[in-house]
Amino acid sequence: MKLPYLPAPRVFPAYFTLADKLGWYGMRVFCGGVLFFLLLPILVIIPLSFSNSSFLSYPIPGWSLRWYRELFASDDWARATRNSFIVAPLATLIATSLGTLAAVGLARIQFFGKGLLTSLLIAPMVVPIVVVGVSAYLFFARIGLSDSYTGLVLVHAALGAPFVVTTVMATLQSFNQNLVKASLSLGAGPLQTFFRVTLPVIAPGVISGALFAFATSFDEVVVVLFLAGPAQTTLPRQMFTGIRENISPTIAAVATLLILFTALLMMTLEWLRGRAK
Repeated sequence: MKLPYLPAPRVFPAYFTLADKLGWYGMRVFCGGVLFFLLLPILVIIPLSFSNSSFLSYPIPGWSLRWYRELFASDDWARATRNSFIVAPLATLIATSLGTLAAVGLARIQFFGKGLLTSLLIAPMVVPIVVVGVSAYLFFARIGLSDSYTGLVLVHAALGAPFVVTTVMATLQSFNQNLVKASLSLGAGPLQTFFRVTLPVIAPGVISGALFAFATSFDEVVVVLFLAGPAQTTLPRQMFTGIRENISPTIAAVATLLILFTALLMMTLEWLRGRAK
């Protein structure tokens, strides 16, 4: 059925004065300027990735895809990319599974020490990452998990799980628990109720938390410096090594691809937030 045409509402109420309108536009211009100022250091790196110069410098003498060709032809960068796409998805899967279960349990049950347990679950978000890296290294070195994919995935999962817990718990605030009671009263088991009733409703929060967990793992470098060996080098560590030893415009090409990848993740997150609303 075709909906009738409705005129667009007025931008300003009738009682707005000229000063109110100027303030409205001025605030938006100011916010846009601040946002542009914050994004400028990130955007500056993109043209450098297309420079034909061997140095990171402005003005750009010429344009070329040389550094992208070197990036895709390098064995070191290929290994780092492969490791990042091994560690990050596995850590995201573990963080999403455990974080979702923890959030559902905390939202349903009231018990003594719930606040303390919640604080412990989200502690990796506020504890300095260097402390996490040193602690994980000292612990995993004793049990033989340092310089291994397993130790790296476990720590990255611990860093990503708090994001899943917080986003899912926020989604559960508006969840109607009567749906669970109705499902159980109609003969469905707890697992069937979770997968067919609870999970579809909280799916936007779960996916949002998973995206945050993936981005946290994919961009993490400090823990990798402590735990990873040469075989477990990830993209952030490879970039860190390249900046420390030999600054090459190849790093600008990698940074540009990571900016595009992160922007895609954020666009997906905003789309999911729109669907949730």
